[in-house]
Amino acid sequence: MNKILPRIESIANNEGITIGALERKIGASKGVLSRAIANGTDIQSKWIQAIVENYPRYSTEWLLSGKGEMIREEITQRATPSVQAQFSLRTDHPVEMQNVPLYELDASAGLVALFADQNRRTPISHIQIPDLPPCDGAVYVRGDSMYPLLKSGDIVLYKEIPNGSQGILWGEMYLLSFTIDGESYISIKYIQKADDDRFVRLVSHNPHHSPKDIPADSIQALALIKASIRFNTMG
Repeated sequence: MNKILPRIESIANNEGITIGALERKIGASKGVLSRAIANGTDIQSKWIQAIVENYPRYSTEWLLSGKGEMIREEITQRATPSVQAQFSLRTDHPVEMQNVPLYELDASAGLVALFADQNRRTPISHIQIPDLPPCDGAVYVRGDSMYPLLKSGDIVLYKEIPNGSQGILWGEMYLLSFTIDGESYISIKYIQKADDDRFVRLVSHNPHHSPKDIPADSIQALALIKASIRFNTMG
């Protein structure tokens, strides 16, 4: 059964979450999966069943044997997008219909490169959405810091803020890129005022993630989240 472990890691990577987050999702104690992966040992069949039940879009045959496609074909074909939530401002004016480009974020380049090169970068798709404020683009959600409001695999639509941290509306949700100790990060967070004016506070929706203060001048790119889209599967 330990041959399944790399595929469990693949599910976590595809969902943009840690093994620890996957353990919490399936109701396993901390370390049940991570220790098995580290040591190459078997896990109980009930955890395989829990993964199948909690992540139904992944093929059971692929998980158990490695055969076939990772994503179930019938789910891929029957998934339909719907606007899950809107985060409009009172000053926003909805557009009757817009064709929003969907981008795949490159972790090494990030938002800075995307925003600087948006006119020349090729989107992976376009999303036609009615009655939303003007949006510059859309990206996939990775990770669980905004769960359950945003789930990994959801899509968020954003409006770029050209003035960076100078244009922050406190308490709103943002897609941002920042650098700490030479490392670049991309995140979706609420941004609030910090006690020190030189900093801003990043706040998650998920209570398991603690707020974090970062220097305001560490923010390299910033975009206001306007809406989220979730792909719902039918029957």
